[in-house]
Amino acid sequence: MQLRPFAIAALALTLAMPPLMARAQDEQTLADIRQELTVLHVEIQRLKREMSTTGSPQTNVAGDSVLDRVSAIEAELQRLTAQTEQLSYRVDRVVQDGTNRIGDLEFRLVELEGGDISQLGETTTLGGGELPEGGAPALPATPGTAVDTTSELAVGEQADFDAAKAALDSGAYQEAAEKFAAFTQAYPGSPLAAAVEYNRGKALDGLGDTREAARAYLASFSGNATGETAPKALFELGAALGRLGQTSQACVTLAEVGSRFPGVAETAAAEAERAKLACN
Repeated sequence: MQLRPFAIAALALTLAMPPLMARAQDEQTLADIRQELTVLHVEIQRLKREMSTTGSPQTNVAGDSVLDRVSAIEAELQRLTAQTEQLSYRVDRVVQDGTNRIGDLEFRLVELEGGDISQLGETTTLGGGELPEGGAPALPATPGTAVDTTSELAVGEQADFDAAKAALDSGAYQEAAEKFAAFTQAYPGSPLAAAVEYNRGKALDGLGDTREAARAYLASFSGNATGETAPKALFELGAALGRLGQTSQACVTLAEVGSRFPGVAETAAAEAERAKLACN
């Protein structure tokens, strides 16, 4: 895991705190790390259960004729193929999310222990092997839009996201921030995770909590650095750092917007923000 501007930005947020606040944040962060490790353990146990049988096979290939039996076999093959693809997607999603979380935990633990974060290597993929081609599952084109395959979302997942987004759009920032935080707890590893963190950042910005908003934007970008939400999250992170007085880190982060995502609308906004901050 190479040291990225967003990782430097996270370090800048911590260093910017007064000593007492930093100590309190360390305690809170350690508790968060224990909680996230527990979540990862639960996800791994769920995957292990997927590899266990639940009883006798329920396949029914009976029929009055050869043609009927062939048709029944084809239907069963289609059903099993669809289930296999869904389970494969779930496993890939857990691996991607788990690997991202482990990398984040490694960075935070080294940071808390006073180690050299520049010496961190590439994070080992959860479970070994390589990540699936294409990396993380694609996010919706815009926050609030369902993913293409709705079967990949848990029951009520899209509805909960839409309810939180509606609160944000109506200006109910406190309610929106609470709903997005609850969503993250209820649906770990969701395909909507990056959009959730981005919108939670917007809600926190609306409440005037710039520091926590910056953390939410960082979580959104680090969770999916190539998704549709990534350029917006990276721009908002840079702008928030500027408002926090972390000018040098803000300039570096904003410069990354155009470098990583040339041609997107946020590039012009990032350059305007850099000009306002008098970046070199």
